[in-house]
Amino acid sequence: MKRRQWLGLGVSGGSSLLLGSCALNGLSEAVGNATQPLNERIEALMQSRNPVPEFRRDQVDPDALLVNSFNGVPRLDPLRYRLRVDGLVSQPLNLSLADLAALPQHDFVIRHVCVEGWAAIVAWSGVRLADVLSLAGISSLGGYLAIDSADQYFSTWDIATALHPQTLLATGMNGAPLPVVNGAPVRLATPIKLGYKLSKWVTRLEVIASLEPRRGTWEDKGYEWFAGL
Repeated sequence: MKRRQWLGLGVSGGSSLLLGSCALNGLSEAVGNATQPLNERIEALMQSRNPVPEFRRDQVDPDALLVNSFNGVPRLDPLRYRLRVDGLVSQPLNLSLADLAALPQHDFVIRHVCVEGWAAIVAWSGVRLADVLSLAGISSLGGYLAIDSADQYFSTWDIATALHPQTLLATGMNGAPLPVVNGAPVRLATPIKLGYKLSKWVTRLEVIASLEPRRGTWEDKGYEWFAGL
Protein backbone atom coordinates (compact mmCIF):
# COMPACT_ATOMS: atom_id res chain seq x y z
CA MET A 1 0.00 0.00 0.00
CA LYS A 2 1.19 3.51 -0.79
CA ARG A 3 1.84 5.86 2.10
CA ARG A 4 -1.05 8.17 1.16
CA GLN A 5 -3.42 5.17 1.22
CA TRP A 6 -2.24 4.30 4.74
CA LEU A 7 -2.77 7.89 5.81
CA GLY A 8 -6.20 7.85 4.21
CA LEU A 9 -7.17 4.81 6.26
CA GLY A 10 -6.09 6.60 9.42
CA VAL A 11 -8.02 9.77 8.61
CA SER A 12 -11.19 8.11 7.31
CA GLY A 13 -11.37 5.82 10.32
CA GLY A 14 -10.74 8.58 12.81
CA SER A 15 -7.56 6.83 13.87
CA SER A 16 -4.56 8.59 15.37
CA LEU A 17 -2.25 5.67 14.56
CA LEU A 18 -0.57 7.23 11.56
CA LEU A 19 -0.65 10.96 11.92
CA GLY A 20 -1.36 12.97 15.03
CA SER A 21 -0.22 16.56 14.82
CA CYS A 22 -2.34 18.28 17.45
CA ALA A 23 -2.19 18.33 21.22
CA LEU A 24 -3.96 15.44 22.92
CA ASN A 25 -5.83 15.30 26.20
CA GLY A 26 -7.77 12.86 28.39
CA LEU A 27 -8.48 9.47 26.87
CA SER A 28 -7.08 10.56 23.52
CA GLU A 29 -3.74 11.30 25.17
CA ALA A 30 -3.60 7.80 26.67
CA VAL A 31 -4.48 6.23 23.32
CA GLY A 32 -1.94 8.46 21.57
CA ASN A 33 0.83 7.52 23.99
CA ALA A 34 0.05 3.82 23.58
CA THR A 35 0.02 3.90 19.78
CA GLN A 36 2.83 6.37 19.12
CA PRO A 37 5.69 3.82 18.98
CA LEU A 38 3.72 1.76 16.41
CA ASN A 39 2.89 4.95 14.53
CA GLU A 40 6.57 5.90 14.32
CA ARG A 41 7.67 2.41 13.23
CA ILE A 42 5.08 2.36 10.43
CA GLU A 43 6.11 5.80 9.19
CA ALA A 44 9.79 4.90 9.29
CA LEU A 45 9.12 1.75 7.26
CA MET A 46 7.21 3.78 4.66
CA GLN A 47 10.15 6.05 4.10
CA SER A 48 13.34 5.06 2.35
CA ARG A 49 16.76 6.51 1.72
CA ASN A 50 15.95 6.90 -1.96
CA PRO A 51 15.63 10.47 -3.28
CA VAL A 52 12.14 11.98 -3.39
CA PRO A 53 11.06 13.28 -6.84
CA GLU A 54 11.82 16.99 -7.13
CA PHE A 55 10.09 19.91 -8.84
CA ARG A 56 11.14 22.25 -11.63
CA ARG A 57 12.61 25.65 -10.83
CA ASP A 58 9.71 27.37 -12.57
CA GLN A 59 7.34 25.75 -10.05
CA VAL A 60 8.87 27.65 -7.13
CA ASP A 61 6.45 30.17 -5.59
CA PRO A 62 8.46 32.48 -3.30
CA ASP A 63 5.32 33.95 -1.72
CA ALA A 64 3.93 30.55 -0.70
CA LEU A 65 6.50 29.93 2.05
CA LEU A 66 5.04 31.59 5.13
CA VAL A 67 7.22 32.75 8.01
CA ASN A 68 6.67 31.13 11.40
CA SER A 69 8.92 31.79 14.38
CA PHE A 70 8.81 30.38 17.89
CA ASN A 71 10.38 33.23 19.81
CA GLY A 72 10.98 36.08 17.39
CA VAL A 73 13.68 36.35 14.72
CA PRO A 74 17.23 36.13 16.13
CA ARG A 75 20.03 38.02 14.39
CA LEU A 76 23.24 36.00 14.20
CA ASP A 77 26.52 37.56 13.07
CA PRO A 78 27.58 35.52 10.01
CA LEU A 79 31.25 36.16 10.77
CA ARG A 80 30.99 34.86 14.32
CA TYR A 81 28.50 32.06 13.63
CA ARG A 82 29.55 28.55 14.59
CA LEU A 83 27.66 25.28 14.26
CA ARG A 84 28.46 22.87 17.08
CA VAL A 85 28.28 19.16 16.30
CA ASP A 86 28.85 17.00 19.35
CA GLY A 87 27.41 14.32 21.60
CA LEU A 88 27.99 10.71 20.62
CA VAL A 89 30.52 11.46 17.89
CA SER A 90 34.19 10.61 17.47
CA GLN A 91 35.19 14.09 16.29
CA PRO A 92 33.22 17.06 17.69
CA LEU A 93 33.01 19.97 15.25
CA ASN A 94 32.73 23.74 15.50
CA LEU A 95 31.97 24.88 11.95
CA SER A 96 31.94 28.40 10.55
CA LEU A 97 29.92 29.36 7.47
CA ALA A 98 33.19 29.21 5.50
CA ASP A 99 33.70 25.63 6.73
CA LEU A 100 30.21 24.69 5.56
CA ALA A 101 30.73 26.42 2.21
CA ALA A 102 33.93 24.38 1.68
CA LEU A 103 31.94 21.14 1.78
CA PRO A 104 30.14 19.79 -1.33
CA GLN A 105 27.10 21.95 -2.08
CA HIS A 106 23.72 20.68 -3.27
CA ASP A 107 20.49 22.19 -4.62
CA PHE A 108 17.06 20.61 -4.16
CA VAL A 109 13.67 21.88 -5.34
CA ILE A 110 11.32 20.23 -2.88
CA ARG A 111 7.98 20.74 -1.19
CA HIS A 112 7.74 22.24 2.30
CA VAL A 113 4.57 21.02 4.02
CA CYS A 114 3.22 22.77 7.13
CA VAL A 115 1.04 21.00 9.68
CA GLU A 116 -1.30 24.03 9.45
CA GLY A 117 -2.40 22.86 6.00
CA TRP A 118 -0.35 24.90 3.54
CA ALA A 119 2.59 23.90 1.36
CA ALA A 120 5.26 25.62 -0.73
CA ILE A 121 7.73 24.49 -3.37
CA VAL A 122 11.16 25.87 -2.44
CA ALA A 123 14.63 25.67 -3.99
CA TRP A 124 17.03 25.07 -1.11
CA SER A 125 20.83 25.01 -1.34
CA GLY A 126 23.50 24.03 1.15
CA VAL A 127 25.44 21.08 2.49
CA ARG A 128 24.00 17.65 3.15
CA LEU A 129 23.46 17.04 6.86
CA ALA A 130 24.80 13.52 6.26
CA ASP A 131 28.14 14.96 5.11
CA VAL A 132 28.51 16.98 8.30
CA LEU A 133 27.58 14.03 10.50
CA SER A 134 30.00 11.86 8.56
CA LEU A 135 32.81 14.31 9.38
CA ALA A 136 31.86 14.12 13.05
CA GLY A 137 31.61 10.32 13.02
CA ILE A 138 28.37 9.04 14.57
CA SER A 139 28.85 6.52 17.38
CA SER A 140 27.02 3.20 17.11
CA LEU A 141 25.26 4.26 20.34
CA GLY A 142 23.76 7.33 18.65
CA GLY A 143 20.15 6.77 17.67
CA TYR A 144 18.80 10.32 17.43
CA LEU A 145 19.80 13.87 16.63
CA ALA A 146 18.96 16.80 18.94
CA ILE A 147 18.76 20.22 17.26
CA ASP A 148 19.14 23.54 19.08
CA SER A 149 18.22 26.89 17.55
CA ALA A 150 19.10 30.47 18.41
CA ASP A 151 15.42 31.27 19.11
CA GLN A 152 15.35 28.55 21.82
CA TYR A 153 13.41 26.18 19.55
CA PHE A 154 14.30 22.52 20.07
CA SER A 155 13.65 19.37 18.06
CA THR A 156 14.88 15.80 17.74
CA TRP A 157 15.12 13.61 14.65
CA ASP A 158 15.65 10.00 13.81
CA ILE A 159 19.11 9.37 12.39
CA ALA A 160 17.69 7.91 9.14
CA THR A 161 16.08 11.24 8.25
CA ALA A 162 19.26 13.10 9.14
CA LEU A 163 21.19 10.86 6.74
CA HIS A 164 18.64 11.08 3.90
CA PRO A 165 20.37 12.31 0.71
CA GLN A 166 17.97 15.27 0.39
CA THR A 167 18.27 16.53 3.96
CA LEU A 168 20.14 19.82 3.91
CA LEU A 169 21.72 22.29 6.25
CA ALA A 170 20.41 25.05 4.02
CA THR A 171 22.25 28.34 3.60
CA GLY A 172 20.48 29.45 0.41
CA MET A 173 16.88 29.71 -0.79
CA ASN A 174 15.48 30.24 -4.28
CA GLY A 175 18.85 31.12 -5.77
CA ALA A 176 19.81 33.71 -3.14
CA PRO A 177 21.37 33.66 0.34
CA LEU A 178 18.97 32.35 2.97
CA PRO A 179 16.92 35.27 4.39
CA VAL A 180 17.14 35.90 8.12
CA VAL A 181 13.38 35.45 8.58
CA ASN A 182 13.64 32.02 6.97
CA GLY A 183 16.39 30.83 9.30
CA ALA A 184 19.72 32.36 8.24
CA PRO A 185 22.46 31.61 8.53
CA VAL A 186 21.58 27.88 8.68
CA ARG A 187 18.31 25.95 8.77
CA LEU A 188 17.14 22.42 8.07
CA ALA A 189 15.33 21.41 4.91
CA THR A 190 14.08 17.99 3.80
CA PRO A 191 11.15 16.66 1.75
CA ILE A 192 10.35 13.88 4.23
CA LYS A 193 9.38 15.78 7.41
CA LEU A 194 6.61 18.23 8.29
CA GLY A 195 7.60 21.87 8.62
CA TYR A 196 7.72 22.03 12.42
CA LYS A 197 10.65 19.60 12.31
CA LEU A 198 12.64 21.91 10.02
CA SER A 199 14.42 24.04 12.59
CA LYS A 200 15.64 27.51 11.66
CA TRP A 201 18.71 29.41 13.03
CA VAL A 202 20.37 26.09 13.89
CA THR A 203 23.31 26.42 16.29
CA ARG A 204 23.93 22.90 17.59
CA LEU A 205 23.52 19.29 16.48
CA GLU A 206 23.93 16.71 19.23
CA VAL A 207 23.91 12.97 18.58
CA ILE A 208 22.10 11.30 21.47
CA ALA A 209 21.16 7.76 22.53
CA SER A 210 17.56 8.35 23.66
CA LEU A 211 14.77 10.91 23.40
CA GLU A 212 14.14 11.40 27.09
CA PRO A 213 13.42 13.70 28.77
CA ARG A 214 12.74 16.11 25.85
CA ARG A 215 11.51 15.31 22.36
CA GLY A 216 10.93 18.80 21.02
CA THR A 217 9.26 22.18 21.53
CA TRP A 218 5.96 21.14 19.93
CA GLU A 219 6.42 17.40 20.31
CA ASP A 220 6.41 17.78 24.11
CA LYS A 221 3.04 19.53 23.76
CA GLY A 222 1.48 16.57 21.95
CA TYR A 223 2.53 16.97 18.32
CA GLU A 224 3.64 13.80 16.60
CA TRP A 225 7.35 13.16 17.02
CA PHE A 226 8.20 11.40 13.74
CA ALA A 227 6.16 13.82 11.56
CA GLY A 228 7.05 12.05 8.34
CA LEU A 229 5.70 12.66 4.84
